[in-house]
Amino acid sequence: MDDLNASQRAAVVLVALGPEVASKVLKHLSEPEIESLTINISNLRDIPPEIEQQIMKEVYQLLQAKHYINQGGVDFARTVLEQSFGMKRAGEILSRLETSIKTTGFDMLKNIDPKQLRNFIQNELPQTIALILTQLNPQHASTVISELQPELQSEVAYRIATMEKISPEVISEIESVLESQFEPSGMKDLSISGGTKAIADILNLVETSSEKVILESIESQDPELAAEIKNLMFVFEDLILLDDRSIQRVLKDIESKDLSVALKAASEEVKKKIYSNVSERVAVMIQEEIEFMGPMRLSDVEAAQQRVVEVIRKLQEEGQIIVSGRGGKDEIVV
Repeated sequence: MDDLNASQRAAVVLVALGPEVASKVLKHLSEPEIESLTINISNLRDIPPEIEQQIMKEVYQLLQAKHYINQGGVDFARTVLEQSFGMKRAGEILSRLETSIKTTGFDMLKNIDPKQLRNFIQNELPQTIALILTQLNPQHASTVISELQPELQSEVAYRIATMEKISPEVISEIESVLESQFEPSGMKDLSISGGTKAIADILNLVETSSEKVILESIESQDPELAAEIKNLMFVFEDLILLDDRSIQRVLKDIESKDLSVALKAASEEVKKKIYSNVSERVAVMIQEEIEFMGPMRLSDVEAAQQRVVEVIRKLQEEGQIIVSGRGGKDEIVV
């Protein structure tokens, strides 16, 4: 087994798991990783059953170790693993995980209940809360921001949207506070990525009522910033999130020329969504118009798509359509 490198061992694991599971795993890997694994899988020849069993056992032990670390930290994991496999083997397993088990104060927040996190950060400065929320995934961050007081929601959202590069000293100071509040841990390089895209991703998942209050507040401070955030919150390809009734309502307000131009560079999924909500005759007319257009500048196509998006945003704000796939509960508009 020592003759097999890490990629070859991974190939053995994927083959053992079977095509269905292996295909799901590959979706989470980079192209170079997929290429390396594919080559190694194709080159696998007569791996003895005992070697395969040993590799699968090793993977199981590594997964166990990660589970114990998540439950109670490195020391807890070491104690349990030593009881299960002995001191030497436990040390080997933890050594293999050394680079991946180091967590920061920010990492700890990812497993904390949003209400508990709200209680912890609500008395912090808005810029501190903003920095912390940029370290969470959009779904988690949207839940936390929804728990804050309305006036604080708006201020935090504005801070995220206008956030620039944060000094390492400030990051370390905030992280130290988080680590002392929760659980001591290792350190790793941090990347704080705020800006309009970050807050747009978060607002896409908050309740519509909270989103409206936050955007109105930002608009009163900086109309251009609010417009930029709105443009990022719903992109043309998000048309697939609309139900059929909403699609039909949107189509009433869109210029036919804009629709044809917008669809010229659209995905097949979006085209299918549109064609399924118009008559067969209209669908054919749109397709023919797209074909007759010939080559177009991408900027012209994107401008048409943006006009479609503006119609959708307007109808959504008026409560005439609902964009599905949004997080949280929503008010019912009768």
